[in-house]
Amino acid sequence: MFALLRLGSCFFAASMIFFGVQYVRYHALLGGLPPVPPWTPGGPAVAYATGVLLIFGGVCIAIRRKARVGAALIAGVFLFCVLFLYWPRLHEVLYDGVERTRFLEPLALGGAALALISLLSGDSGDPSGLRKPPDWLSRTGRWLFALPMIVFGWQHFEYARFIATLIPKWIPAHMFWVYFTAMAFIVAALAILTEKFGRLAATWLGIMFLLWTVLLHAPRVVALRGRDEWNSAFVALAMCGASFIVARTLPGKEST
Repeated sequence: MFALLRLGSCFFAASMIFFGVQYVRYHALLGGLPPVPPWTPGGPAVAYATGVLLIFGGVCIAIRRKARVGAALIAGVFLFCVLFLYWPRLHEVLYDGVERTRFLEPLALGGAALALISLLSGDSGDPSGLRKPPDWLSRTGRWLFALPMIVFGWQHFEYARFIATLIPKWIPAHMFWVYFTAMAFIVAALAILTEKFGRLAATWLGIMFLLWTVLLHAPRVVALRGRDEWNSAFVALAMCGASFIVARTLPGKEST
């Protein structure tokens, strides 16, 4: 199981590189592609700059060179968008399900990037890079990751009938799986926040996202081959990696 958790940073880095390539490739702010909302002013220039930063950060994490710098850069980009782009439009975030999801995904992924910093080794050429990051960094990252999961769970209850239409027809009992997923989000978030069976909960949350990537998104990518389908698949993979990252920052031996 620990070997699976170690894939978290790889999944996360690959997703960041993909996001960056999409921004650079299309020179546009794309809906459904975190972290920059599509209505942000600046258009192609902002898209290109965001893409370059995400590619650089993802590559640093993937090759383990200046990896902490890469994780910090990604955390900064995502949390900057949350604070300075989404927060001023809080009304839309509260009352529009699409905007709410676009707000919460960067918040969760930015939190995971913060937590990742504590798992990465400093660079040998930089003595200051060998210092262990403060504990509050990973704790804050876990909270920023876990709180959106509660809202995602609630949204599965709120939009249950629509979400059921996204489940492949060959899977039976669609409504059961929608409600099961809703409860899984909420229970996992509470376990992470309280650090009671948190590693186990975050691990299974990551497995759930990985199953979504393989069973739900991959077939749609093959069948539809649309840009939005690719984006959705890599968002799910990024959330999978983020879950595994958070799991690794939690104690392995659970308290009772």
